[in-house]
Amino acid sequence: MGRKVTLATCSLNQWSLDFDGNLERILKSIEIAKAQGAKYRLGPELEICGYGCADHFYESDTLLHSFEVLRKLLESPITQDIICDVGMPIMHHSVRFNCRVLFLNRKILLIRPKMLMANHGIYREMRWFSPWNQLRKVEEYFLPRMIQQVTGQDTVPFGDCVLSTKDTCIGTEICAELWHPRSPHIQMGLDGVEIFTNSSASHHELRKADQRVNLFKSATIKSGGIYLYANQRGCDGDRLYYDGCAMVAINGDIVAQGAQFSLNDVEVVTATLDLEDVRSYRGEICQPHMESEPKPCHRVKVDFSLSSGDDIYLPTHQPIEWHFHTPEEEISLGPACWLWDYLRRSGQAGFLLPLSGGVDSSSTACIVHSMCVLLCQAIEDGNSQVLEEVCLLVGDKSYRPQHPKELCGHILTTCYMASENSSVDTCNRAKDLANQIGSTHMNINIDMAVKGILGIFSVVTGRLPQFRTNGGSHRENLALQNVQARVRMVLAYLFAQLSLWARGKPGGLLVLGSANVDESLTGYFTKYDCSSADINPIGGISKTDLRSFLLYCVEQFQLTALRGILAAPPTAELEPLTDGQLSQTDEADMGMTYSELSVIGRLRKISKCGPFSMFCKLIHMWKDALSPTEVAQKVKHFFRMYSVNRHKMTTVTPSYHAESYSPDDNRFDLRPFLYNTRWSWQFRGIDNQVSQMAANTHPKAKEPEESSIQRNP
Repeated sequence: MGRKVTLATCSLNQWSLDFDGNLERILKSIEIAKAQGAKYRLGPELEICGYGCADHFYESDTLLHSFEVLRKLLESPITQDIICDVGMPIMHHSVRFNCRVLFLNRKILLIRPKMLMANHGIYREMRWFSPWNQLRKVEEYFLPRMIQQVTGQDTVPFGDCVLSTKDTCIGTEICAELWHPRSPHIQMGLDGVEIFTNSSASHHELRKADQRVNLFKSATIKSGGIYLYANQRGCDGDRLYYDGCAMVAINGDIVAQGAQFSLNDVEVVTATLDLEDVRSYRGEICQPHMESEPKPCHRVKVDFSLSSGDDIYLPTHQPIEWHFHTPEEEISLGPACWLWDYLRRSGQAGFLLPLSGGVDSSSTACIVHSMCVLLCQAIEDGNSQVLEEVCLLVGDKSYRPQHPKELCGHILTTCYMASENSSVDTCNRAKDLANQIGSTHMNINIDMAVKGILGIFSVVTGRLPQFRTNGGSHRENLALQNVQARVRMVLAYLFAQLSLWARGKPGGLLVLGSANVDESLTGYFTKYDCSSADINPIGGISKTDLRSFLLYCVEQFQLTALRGILAAPPTAELEPLTDGQLSQTDEADMGMTYSELSVIGRLRKISKCGPFSMFCKLIHMWKDALSPTEVAQKVKHFFRMYSVNRHKMTTVTPSYHAESYSPDDNRFDLRPFLYNTRWSWQFRGIDNQVSQMAANTHPKAKEPEESSIQRNP
């Protein structure tokens, strides 16, 4: 009958500037697509060079090597008899564009540059690329000599065009174009394009997947059509984890879905669909509007069919329900896959984690344990590449892990760094968790190092600082806490470099950090303490979500030691115990709860609130719990803490990006780090508003005075 088409999309774990590896993964995906009967294969955005090249896009080498890879693809017999759609940077008229290159049988069919750029949040595409803002315009692109020698073509179409085969029409979108109010698929659909493709490099954020899926559905539910989505997967060299989810939809229904989190470097998703289903859908809903499109798409014709003449017995894919992970599952899977990519590509032999017995470091430990569970499952499922990389990691070609706990003993070293201010309870909690996950655990006492440093200070100055409980000043108290914290960082790196050497094994360890997003937001950590590490898998996750994640781990991994950790109050244990009990808790030090911080953090970043507008929102959000004066105190206290400590974000450990309110100073949350911490104009506006509200309230209630709450630098 000639109306059923088999299409392939994929998720690839590409690595920036790894041209050999990227080429290998692209070819493997095309090979799998052909084996599954596909006549069209779609790949992720900028898959040839990797999406995260950043300022390497400025280099002519990146453009050169991308064309060299394209030549290899054109020459390969694997790419014959299938339309291949690949992504790479291209310079046209001395301007760089983020492009899709479609080719078939050693001929380039067209080059489609990105028209609507991603330039918000963590994305900075306008820094390296220009948008093609000439609607429906197509120019001639002169191919480099190395490509001309293979294709026999001098020029190819370059611009806003679609591909017209003998049986259908294919139109391209690139990543952010789907999210834009003027998405190209709208006009293409009205002009009769039946198959839409989207090549993305879309990163993981907690609770984001449903937004993406809803966009895919809406793209075809209004005017019909087939929609293919390809995405990068994994860590390609920075803070992001690209979370796959390759999928195929038709007329508003998802019919094929790839994994969101996986250790497979190549995943191909294919679907067989009936073009007549699109035409029937449009015939009822859209027919009166189709011919009103004023400027038709430029069609590039190709003598090729996606369908065959004998397809009556070919079954088509039916709608499925998309499986969404819970936030707890996302935390368990996303950072675990990110850690594995970072570890295997860094060439190190494992991780070292300072394990304090608190929620944050325990969360990091559980994520590593989850990584080991995923590795063992992948090996059991026959993933030979994962097995090979695990063997290389442990230095034994014959090694085959029998249990995640056993593998964790090879990969993760944990250490409890006790001081005279540490309690027996936290020590035992850290030890119990280490036993249950299987890490190689050490107990280290830091008192000797702390006393040595303080001794040097005392010899030079003739003064010896004291804790507040012993009559010391606020400055002395903070300095003594910071010394302990910074000694722990020094010892963590020492043991990371030499602990395997001491055991007669080769290699070094990556130091893992454990500061959560809320502590980063307020600066509630010591600069250059154990928050300073090589990487931090929880730096973009809130304390509230981490507690829920640990509850999940109790049931999912039977880690019962976490119950005691969750029941204990969060504490840094940097001040002396009082009668053997804690005299310091995190929330008391910060002057607000972690749940309050999550609300404030979202208002600051997502809702773009300064002090005054935040106060105006919170007096309604917290009206049942706090008076306007108390809300004003919270807001002013937060902004003082935030502005005093913002400088710490310039040196914060690279963290997994998981939250849209992350204060990461690298490229997501760009702000000054030297503030006027008095915020005099802004706070005066808040005070005036409180006074007006009090004057309008009858009878007038007495408000509590603002408390003086200290911070931990």
